[in-house]
Amino acid sequence: MRTVLLIPLLLLGTFAIAQTTISGTVVDDNAQPVPGANIVISGKAIGTTTDFDGNFTLQTDEVPPFQLQITSIGYSETTAEVTASNQTLSITLSEAQTFLDEVVISASRTPERIFESPVTVERFGVREIKNTASADFYDGLENLKGVDVNTNSLTFKAVNTRGFATFANNRFMQLVDGMDNSTPALNFPIGNLVGMVETDVQSVEILPGASSALYGANAFNGILFMRSKNPFDYQGLSASVKRGVTVQDAAGNNSYTDVGIRAAYKFSEKFAGKVNFGYLKGTDWAATSEVDKTTEGGTRSDLNYDGINVYGDEVSTNIRAASGLGIVPDVVVSRTGYNERDLTDYNAESVKADWGLYYRPWETDFEISYVGKVGTGNTIYQGTNRYNIKDFFQQQHKLEIRNDNFFVRGYVVADKAGKSYDMVFTGININGAWKSNEDWFGEYIETYAGLTLSGANLTEAQKHAQARQVADTGRYEPGTPEFEAAFQKSINDPDLTTGSKFFDASKYYHADANYNFSHLIDIADIQVGGSYRKYNLNSAGNIYTDYDGPIDYSEYGIYTQIQKSIPLKNEKSIKLTGSARYDKSEFFDGFVSPRISAGFTLNRNHNIRASVQTGFRNPTTQDLFIGLNAGRAILVGAAPDNLDRYSRTYSISDSGQQLGVPATVVQTGRAAYENSYSASSVETLGETGNPADLQISNPSLIKPEQVTSSEIGYRGKVNKLTIDFSAYYNKFKDFISQEVVVSPLYGTVGDGALSVAAIANGDYQAYSSYTNSKADVNSYGASIELGMKVLGNFDLTGSYTYAKLDFDRESYPDFTTNFNTPEHKFKASFGNTEVVKNVGFNVAYRFSDDYYWEATFGNGVVPEFHTVDAQINFNVPKIKSTFKIGGTNLGGKEYFTAFGTGFIGSMYYASWIINN
Repeated sequence: MRTVLLIPLLLLGTFAIAQTTISGTVVDDNAQPVPGANIVISGKAIGTTTDFDGNFTLQTDEVPPFQLQITSIGYSETTAEVTASNQTLSITLSEAQTFLDEVVISASRTPERIFESPVTVERFGVREIKNTASADFYDGLENLKGVDVNTNSLTFKAVNTRGFATFANNRFMQLVDGMDNSTPALNFPIGNLVGMVETDVQSVEILPGASSALYGANAFNGILFMRSKNPFDYQGLSASVKRGVTVQDAAGNNSYTDVGIRAAYKFSEKFAGKVNFGYLKGTDWAATSEVDKTTEGGTRSDLNYDGINVYGDEVSTNIRAASGLGIVPDVVVSRTGYNERDLTDYNAESVKADWGLYYRPWETDFEISYVGKVGTGNTIYQGTNRYNIKDFFQQQHKLEIRNDNFFVRGYVVADKAGKSYDMVFTGININGAWKSNEDWFGEYIETYAGLTLSGANLTEAQKHAQARQVADTGRYEPGTPEFEAAFQKSINDPDLTTGSKFFDASKYYHADANYNFSHLIDIADIQVGGSYRKYNLNSAGNIYTDYDGPIDYSEYGIYTQIQKSIPLKNEKSIKLTGSARYDKSEFFDGFVSPRISAGFTLNRNHNIRASVQTGFRNPTTQDLFIGLNAGRAILVGAAPDNLDRYSRTYSISDSGQQLGVPATVVQTGRAAYENSYSASSVETLGETGNPADLQISNPSLIKPEQVTSSEIGYRGKVNKLTIDFSAYYNKFKDFISQEVVVSPLYGTVGDGALSVAAIANGDYQAYSSYTNSKADVNSYGASIELGMKVLGNFDLTGSYTYAKLDFDRESYPDFTTNFNTPEHKFKASFGNTEVVKNVGFNVAYRFSDDYYWEATFGNGVVPEFHTVDAQINFNVPKIKSTFKIGGTNLGGKEYFTAFGTGFIGSMYYASWIINN
């Protein structure tokens, strides 16, 4: 009975007939209306927002007197006293003097000043977007304190915080109006390729570090929140047109175009809608490195050359083992590959659109909305291999019901790979279409052996050079009809033994809800919520082991948060926050992730905070179900029923057959986890010939990863100087990563006999397994940002970030953490939004220390780099326009942020923004 009575009481709390009506207008210091400002009753979750003209009406059953809090992003918070019903208020908001006054939502799922936030949060609003020196708002995020942006390509950049960064960054979430923007096929966001149009961006917030207690399993390293403009609050037609040029030594000078259009209209107090369209086109940063991946200082003259951006040379063999001839040297030789620039046109393109219908049946904050998003584009993605993502398509559809106290939403995200293809396998299979590996190596061996037997007066290098020349006779050269025919055949064939097409049509369904009880309970702010997600993996065996049909699985979570502000004497106060979340995947036991934090406000200028939170992440779809031959190694997911889903038939060497082994054997993915040696020990065996050097690997099956994160911080203002400092320590348990292992095709590891012979005969397969580290993995770091007004009204800010990995690499040489983060970073900016009337400018500087990049594609040092970006903007109020001229990497020294990617050059642009 209590449950039955509770439901109407909750509804009554939401829809009760109002007794008090307050109306008014909110304007800025220039008497211009402030749309979208939040008007909330102090201490309650009851409120409303201003419309496009800054007007508002609030109806409530609260009896005067009471106080209203008025907030809007980019403005300082203010209050207004309500002393009677039917009162009309005129409220003025002043522009925030420092970032500490700005309002954020992500830290606690409720509006609060950055100054009072219980954890670190970074914010990028409309003002910052206007003044960024970067080419667009997404690129501008790399100027935020503690934020790393790794450039995969011109249209695909990966945002990350606090280390452990790859382009397949499934540790970091990206939410657009509450919707996860990760692709179903890859399980991580692909930058802003199919994301938001800049003219519709209201604010961007970044929450560094573990946030699982409120946001679930993937909120492990941090979350990027992007909020769009509601058509009830922001109406009219706005547009942005940007034209420019990209400059790179490898690709030359190429034009760049970026167009965005937003149209929004409020048909009545009950109904509004909006439509957005974005188009971007340019030429990608060409990746042309011919440095040898495997040998320091190696060149194309090396026998086993494997160039970073050369594909097809991954195929190699030991020519003595292949021939059985003693006169043939015991060396590994690779085939001749193709440069990446011959396998892609580097077209960078993005076309995206979204639309929304919004309905407020009672002309209050209660809102029902439908939002649809579609996007397609071309980009380069670097994962295990380098992929040309061509005509990729993603769509999202969301239904949501919400008011100031709750939301319930459900959405679906679906993708199609389009004409995407793996450039590494394209090179491999063009070679295969021309001449089989058996024939090529056979001709190589025959030529070498013939030169040796003839007694020709040639050096070893000359004999190998002639052998390669003979084997390469008739090779398809780029630009020829034969090459083009083999290229087209490969990129349209999804069978990786003969082609390179990337096929996927996966999707996931997601629902989540949240209720804030603060309008019903005065003692504290209490929130409860939950989420559910169902995956549908559909790659037809191209990525996953879904050979016999799509793979479905699901996960869910529930959470609660309690927050209490306790006023003390002399402006002092303390805010306590506690939250906990329970999450369950159908493959693993449930997990509880709590968070506690305390914020102590000494006075209006000084706040100290501390928090301890736990986070976890479930293994991704690829961790569980991938079954992909990546060339150098086979990737096999660690779900228990995935081990036998992947299988392959192998030919056995003549030496192996002499031991009684059949000519062919079938090996499944189970071998990687139950019959394998560590890759480093196999390498050592090759150097020493001592079987005792072999080390059994047999990695354990994957399970969820956990982290305990402790953080302290300070935000404050000393005279004109604002300070934001934070330090953290992360302790990981069951750290998820990949471990390369080698499985013999016959024998049992540790037998000291047959399995050793298999390794010696070249009868083995390398696998990249998905497992948890046996070692302790910890990381720690700190960030500080200083900002102040100088020379009158000029803004000067600077930030420093330190990040460090604590991991015993010598004891675990085969385990990769993918920390991929510079130890030292420094950023600074100097500008003025109005240096003279209607003219502003900004200059941004970034420094990154060198660091070691490790990922499945390859490992190498990323050198330190310095960049300077700048822009100047002109406002023309009569035509509601802003003109901007800018450039990035003005020094022109090219750099890269990840091993294997193209060098980043310079960009110069001019833009015209209308009515934004």
